[in-house]
Amino acid sequence: MYSALCLIFLLFLASSLQKDRDFYTFQVVNIRGKLVSLEKYRGSVSLVVNVASQCGYTEGHYKALQQLQRDLGPYHFNVLGFPCNQFGHQEPDTEREIDLFVRKQYGVTFPMFSKIAVTGIGANNVYKYLTESSNKEPDWNFWKYLVGPDGKVVNAWGPTVSVEEIRPHITEIVRKRILKKKDEL
Repeated sequence: MYSALCLIFLLFLASSLQKDRDFYTFQVVNIRGKLVSLEKYRGSVSLVVNVASQCGYTEGHYKALQQLQRDLGPYHFNVLGFPCNQFGHQEPDTEREIDLFVRKQYGVTFPMFSKIAVTGIGANNVYKYLTESSNKEPDWNFWKYLVGPDGKVVNAWGPTVSVEEIRPHITEIVRKRILKKKDEL
C-alpha cells in the first residue's frame, strides 16, 4: 500500500513538473563547449533553427537569419542556431569549424550551439520539446521554431518556407513584447 502511494505521488510530481516545462527551462551546450541555460533568453522571442553548412538552403537561410538578428535582436529577439548532421550529412564539421565558417562566410552574430540530433531516439531534449509542443518534427535542415517570450512554441516551418515569409509573424510578436514591456514600466 505504501509503495503504491509513493508511486502515485511520484507520477503526479513528474507530470506536474512536465507541465511547467517550457523552452527556456532547458540547458544546452554552446558551440564553444560551455553549458548555457536557455533561461537567459526568457522574455525574448526566439527563432530556433537546425542549421547545416553544406545544404542547398544554407546560403539563403544564413543570410536571412543574420539579417533578422541584426534588425530585431538582441534585446527582444534572438535566432538560436543548432547545427545538425542528420539530414544528408550536410553538417560534417566540428563545432570549431562550423563556428569559424558561419562567422567568416555570413557574419553570424546570433548564438550557436553544439551539434545535436533533432529527431529520433537520440534527439536532444530541446528538440523533443519543440517537436512535441508543435506536433511538427524536422525532416530536413533549417526547420524553424518560433518560441514566444513565455517559452511556448508559437509556430514551426520547414526549410521551404523562407525567413522572409515568416518575418511578419516574428515582427508582430516582437512588437507586442516591446509594447507589453513599455506598459509594465
